[in-house]
Amino acid sequence: MDKITHFLYVPWTGLGLYGGYRGDRWLKNRIKIFKQFVLESIKGQYDKDFVLWFSWRPEEKKNQIVRDFISYMKNTGIKTVNTFHGVCFWDDKYPDEEARARLLESLRSSCGELIDVIGESNWVYMTIQPSDDCYSRDLVSGMKKIFNETDVEAAGFANGYMIHYPTMRVAEYNPTTTPPFFTIKFPRETFIDPLKHAEYTGPYKSHEYISDRLKFGSIGQREFIVGTHGDNISTVFDHPFRGKELLGEEREVILDKFGLLGAEKLVVPFSIRRKIFGIMPYALKRKLRFLATEKKWILRSLFSLIYNFLRG
Repeated sequence: MDKITHFLYVPWTGLGLYGGYRGDRWLKNRIKIFKQFVLESIKGQYDKDFVLWFSWRPEEKKNQIVRDFISYMKNTGIKTVNTFHGVCFWDDKYPDEEARARLLESLRSSCGELIDVIGESNWVYMTIQPSDDCYSRDLVSGMKKIFNETDVEAAGFANGYMIHYPTMRVAEYNPTTTPPFFTIKFPRETFIDPLKHAEYTGPYKSHEYISDRLKFGSIGQREFIVGTHGDNISTVFDHPFRGKELLGEEREVILDKFGLLGAEKLVVPFSIRRKIFGIMPYALKRKLRFLATEKKWILRSLFSLIYNFLRG
């Protein structure tokens, strides 16, 4: 009988701009969200046969915030592994050659450390598990069923839900491209070999293109929920992909499906930046996101002007 190692892969730091680290405040807030919502959802999986894989930059080995978090996770009863070699998928914030070199180096160092965890497994499943989003309780068992019954190399969900953690409002989420909520099925020897690993996945340069690189199974059920909370810009609760808002019993059924029925609302510290950003129309938020990533100095100047104006 085939043996499987299923990684729920959480890329914490090392992705994108700002040197792959958006600051201590960001990391503390994201860990708070992970503990309060994502971890509770993960604990609710019907099938517990998985490993939480956290990846970090090398610098995080000495980061006390990360050390404390790793110690916390040891007491959860969930099998967890940490690697400190960056992100193990393509980072499109870098030119192609640099992105490829970074990916191969991350895979070379990280997958070598995962061999003991994988053991004698014939197959390795790798599910992208963002640190502020959740899957339904059926994810792990459902992926086993899909890969056992079909010959697809990757499977993911076309649509899902979205939640605003500070208010616990829930709505449908209907993206027009393939969202980053999918699982890749690797033969063991392919997964642990950095070159084979990268070539097997394309590598896909953004989650929208996963179906161009692998035989992909699109799943109709809504089995992911996007978490919004004020510190994310690309996905906010007034996103154009948002569909019908769920109320009353219908909302409670969905919260229970994701292990979030008993979750308290997220308490976030007051921020003028967040307050101003929250009342802006989505199109303007998108423009500010570009400024934040490509022209950071412009964004700082803009918010400085607004702040000084409000202070009188």
